[in-house]
Amino acid sequence: MGLRDFLTSFKRLTKIVKKPSNQELWASIKVSIIGMTIIGVIGFVIKFLATMLQATTPTI
Repeated sequence: MGLRDFLTSFKRLTKIVKKPSNQELWASIKVSIIGMTIIGVIGFVIKFLATMLQATTPTI
């Protein structure tokens, strides 16, 4: 894909896209925040469990 093809695709894309409404924007923000929170909580739980299991495992 050359520069000319890229610019042609970019021009076509900018004609198609539209600015999201405030309602659509906030919906996207909410979904993103909820997703990041869920992933963060899952990561924290896994790290916490790994730390607790390591602390209770006897060292030989």
